[in-house]
Amino acid sequence: MPLVLNEEQRLLRDTARDFLSSSAPVRALRKLRDEHDPLGYDNGLWRQMAQLGWASIILPEEYGGLDFGFTGLGVVLEECGRTLAASPLFATAAVGASALLLGGSEQQKTELLPRLASGELTLALALEEAPHHRPTHIATRATPRDDGFVLDGSKVFTLDGHSADKLIVAARSGGESDSVQGISLFLVDRDATGVHCTRTVMADSRNAANFQLRDVAVGRGDLLGEPGKGWRILEPVLDRGRVALAAEMLGGALETFERTVAYLKEREQFGVPIGSFQALQHRAARMQAELELCRSVVLQALSAVDETPEQLPILASLAKAKLNELVKLVTNEAVQMHGGIGVTDELEIGFFLKRARVTMQIFGDTGFHQDRYATLSGY
Repeated sequence: MPLVLNEEQRLLRDTARDFLSSSAPVRALRKLRDEHDPLGYDNGLWRQMAQLGWASIILPEEYGGLDFGFTGLGVVLEECGRTLAASPLFATAAVGASALLLGGSEQQKTELLPRLASGELTLALALEEAPHHRPTHIATRATPRDDGFVLDGSKVFTLDGHSADKLIVAARSGGESDSVQGISLFLVDRDATGVHCTRTVMADSRNAANFQLRDVAVGRGDLLGEPGKGWRILEPVLDRGRVALAAEMLGGALETFERTVAYLKEREQFGVPIGSFQALQHRAARMQAELELCRSVVLQALSAVDETPEQLPILASLAKAKLNELVKLVTNEAVQMHGGIGVTDELEIGFFLKRARVTMQIFGDTGFHQDRYATLSGY
């Protein structure tokens, strides 16, 4: 597969960059944070994103989508990472849409995907139940009752959960804890009886929520796929999410690096720009080399979603592990090279540092993916 963008993808990237730089700069995130916005993002901005087709990039045309491929979505998310744009794009268009595409019935797809494509419907994956990513560690129970199920349990760190119209809840209808067997996925209205939502205030101002599910009734028609076989859907959905998130992280790392290099060229010490100091040049060169390597890793993983899905698990873990380390390196170096002002809230570089620390944990930290990569490679 060619590790370069084609003409249409480059045009999409440039359009997204122009739109986000003017409509959703980093100062927009600062404003949302300082005003304690109850939604956590600008609904008008989200509607504009949907009108541009971003919510429907990976959806087939028959459901109102653009059918532009996962690489197209990755290109847009990379630009979102550059401005830290607050929106439900990742939770809805990458994770939620993938769950419906891979596990939804024809009726569910026909009913929900056109609404998702128009920006009318937002989704959130309610999966995590522990401080660290353990996708099979599910204690939430799905108990058969009448013609459906009753859900009981709790979920933490649900991205964009407080504002989502529907949740995709992973619950255990059988099997032992930490087993891939017995996991089921359910579509649940966020305001359904028995669903209690608590919004969390994240260090990076990303939107997330915790949930308590108490005697929540769902019907058979709310089940994604077959009961007890949800892992077949959940695993590729998580891998798609990891790759999409890696693209967003790449955008943040690129923006952070470019801002840092610009600062090295303008900040003077002893009468010369500090960028002329060899020690700082070496550190910048290391970041540049890592960025180019990670750019290829992310592009290969994005391409695998549509072209070679059998390679997606190992490439998703490779991409997430590499990007975790990249954003850690680049944001650490950026704050240090900016000196004392690098740790102040006044400077936007700190927003990228905080975002890096949160994204490093979403859908698996470096240790999780190094272990998974080794296991998938036969070690």
